[in-house]
Amino acid sequence: MMKLDGKALAAKLKDGFAEEIKGFAEKGLRPPCLAVVLVGEDPASQIYVRSKHNDCLSVGIKSLMYTMAADTAEDELFGLIDSLNADDSVDGILVQLPLPAGLDERAVTERIRPDKDVDAFSAVNVGCITLGREGFKPCTPAGIMRLLAEYGIKAEGKECVVVGRSNIVGKPMSLLLLQDGGTVTTCHSKTSDLASHTRRADILVVAVGKEKLINGDMVKDGAVVVDVGMNRGENGLCGDVDFESCAGKVSYITPVPGGVGPMTRAMLLENTLTAYKNHVKK
Repeated sequence: MMKLDGKALAAKLKDGFAEEIKGFAEKGLRPPCLAVVLVGEDPASQIYVRSKHNDCLSVGIKSLMYTMAADTAEDELFGLIDSLNADDSVDGILVQLPLPAGLDERAVTERIRPDKDVDAFSAVNVGCITLGREGFKPCTPAGIMRLLAEYGIKAEGKECVVVGRSNIVGKPMSLLLLQDGGTVTTCHSKTSDLASHTRRADILVVAVGKEKLINGDMVKDGAVVVDVGMNRGENGLCGDVDFESCAGKVSYITPVPGGVGPMTRAMLLENTLTAYKNHVKK
């Protein structure tokens, strides 16, 4: 069994981003810029936003942070997004989810210009994934594909099973594996006999937020297992996969933490850098 080390790969990618951005400065160009909007005081969201801010600073991306009260009116939030859309010095816009009650997440997401939608949650960017066109890819699925590629793992010709059908991870993950030539099954809460599907998987991606849902009896010998879950259990952080019971059977597996999480954050930086290049090119 070999661990898919997302932490090490993310660090390598960030070094590359920093070197590239340093080159822009040497040419007298402005730095890339990411604007992050946090509405409300959700503790987990505050941690995520601080992490994104620090990631940006570590590679030379300018980080703008906007905090708004939980009772902020939708029109006020739209006004801020509109001003960031119109600001040519801002390359990426991210509104941290989840939003407080009373705010329409879909309407807020669609308010962000697609060329600045570095989270890739808008219908335009999701549509580009569906049609196999160029566009931003959601950070977690994109990070998983990059991690698999780093270890020479391709989906082509393989049975791929994705457990979870969220718009953020499950659905785009299935599409990206399909694009890579995999035969893809998407499982979810209504799936009968989940284990019969997961045992067929050459590549198994689990993203449901349910502690140790998948155990060793549910995976195929030699499978590649990617655990997107981040749950706080009795003994600290754990994933959707029971690492201990699966480790002896699989060929590759992501640790929690240190697997998918760092790659998600690295892909946000890459999307922001791509947006910057597209804007400067124009």
